[in-house]
Amino acid sequence: MAKQKPKGKSKAKSQTKNYVRNKNQKSSSWIFWFIGIIALGIIVVLFVGNPGDKGKDSNQSVSIDYKGQPYLGDQSADVKVIEFGDYKCPICKNFNMSFFPEVDKDLIKTGKIKFYFINYPFINVDSRRSAQFAETVYAELGNDSFWKFHELLYKKQPSDPEDEHRDIFKEDFLVKTLAEATSEKDAAKVKKAFSSSNHDEDVKKDEALVSKLNVDSTPTLFVNGKKFTGSTYGDFKKQVEEAAKGKK
Repeated sequence: MAKQKPKGKSKAKSQTKNYVRNKNQKSSSWIFWFIGIIALGIIVVLFVGNPGDKGKDSNQSVSIDYKGQPYLGDQSADVKVIEFGDYKCPICKNFNMSFFPEVDKDLIKTGKIKFYFINYPFINVDSRRSAQFAETVYAELGNDSFWKFHELLYKKQPSDPEDEHRDIFKEDFLVKTLAEATSEKDAAKVKKAFSSSNHDEDVKKDEALVSKLNVDSTPTLFVNGKKFTGSTYGDFKKQVEEAAKGKK
């Protein structure tokens, strides 16, 4: 699949971003923020940028091949959740820093869901490079190292909106980030492997799933093959619970 970029120049709005894949696909955005603290728990609310699309295709489940994809959680979990993301997407960073910890605590570590990450690298040239590098990490070092790298790369994503369309995640940057997440030895191993095979075929596999599911923005979540179209973390947990009931 050809590299895809959003049209137009980014606007520096606080935690807000629209991504347009091409003129035939709608622009959408997700906004995550904290709205309060109850006891020791944090309630995270997210809004989908096109409210008119809520409910669209929500009752349709699509068959998905999860084989060979990095995941977190109990291997036997009945509910499978996918996040489609781009390492250059600031909303994805916000998702991983604020929304994901709640998912991890409530649903992954309790064995309720198996959580997958699927690449949708469309923002810039280093979106694809970082996706290729992450796939190489997964192939060479395994699942645990992939997630360590994944988390740190999002943390190191630049905060300047203008950097979104600059080539920031160069190979040296990625190797250094991996060394910080794992070890110098592991980073050297992946660097050597990346020089001979960048695993673009695995990225293309992800992009084929993006096309199959008509994913047009990041982050986008699917729960057992159904797109999440709710507006709150409570909506998400409800969809997970309904998916679990459907497997019994």
